[in-house]
Amino acid sequence: MTKDFFQIHPKYKSTFQAYVPISTGCDNFCTYCIVPYVRGREISRPSSEIIKEIKGLVSRGVKEVTLIGQNVNSYGRGLHEGIDFPTLLREVNGIEGLRRIRFMTSHPKDILDPLISSFGELEKLCEHLHLPVQSGSNSVLKRMNRSYTREAYLSRVQALRDLSPGISLTSDIIVGFPGESDEDFDATMDLIEKVRYDAIFSFKFSPRLETKAADMPAQVDEGLKDKRLLVLQERQREISLERNMEYEGRVVEVLVEGGSEKNHERLSGKTRSFKTVKFDGDQGLIGELVQVRIAKGYVNSLIGEIV
Repeated sequence: MTKDFFQIHPKYKSTFQAYVPISTGCDNFCTYCIVPYVRGREISRPSSEIIKEIKGLVSRGVKEVTLIGQNVNSYGRGLHEGIDFPTLLREVNGIEGLRRIRFMTSHPKDILDPLISSFGELEKLCEHLHLPVQSGSNSVLKRMNRSYTREAYLSRVQALRDLSPGISLTSDIIVGFPGESDEDFDATMDLIEKVRYDAIFSFKFSPRLETKAADMPAQVDEGLKDKRLLVLQERQREISLERNMEYEGRVVEVLVEGGSEKNHERLSGKTRSFKTVKFDGDQGLIGELVQVRIAKGYVNSLIGEIV
């Protein structure tokens, strides 16, 4: 079953980047999410298949792989080989010729010490973590069935930053979840001030058929959802700008992903911390790792020049 299920891999982002699925399905049953009902329970791929696939990708020129799953942190559950996600990361890190490792998506309840330690031990693991919080309110998190508190989440964030001070954190946030009060929304605003995300993906709550949240009482008015989302996004844009301006003057490693359609001398790529960097350079650098000095930070990108 596992072999047949994963015939869709790999998914190339480019000739030098690829997404590699390590699991499918989900066992968490968040009350707003349809995934467990449409994709089924969580299934992990044997590590031997994953390693073989990545070695094949690297032999064809892939420099960066992103390990993907609905909850990559719980990888290994149900497998007979007794492997967990940090162990898989160490095996991938040992593949000769691979330059960068990323992964998504993570569930905060499964960000444990061995995974946090990986950011300080594995040289190919990029300093970026997408860690969806969804809400900063404990009462909302409980109704979402997220299985962690804001205090536990903030503790994990602090542990990550203690070990990897330059780590970039991004997140998902839902506003207007059923029963969300002004105090609940204020708790979310307070959380983004404490975490200072590099970027977030933010949404209004939208009921999904066959999920528990769709039938919950105290649905929030659409106009109020719009207002809260605007407040959240405006403040996060300010924080993102401040975070990006901190890069000014630094020299960073950039994987050149492509060129500009309008300006053939302008290139774009990603830092290890998942920042988009734009700079002048030859198209022949696409797919290469280069050093770029950052001159200016904007809300969504950095501008620099090749060193």
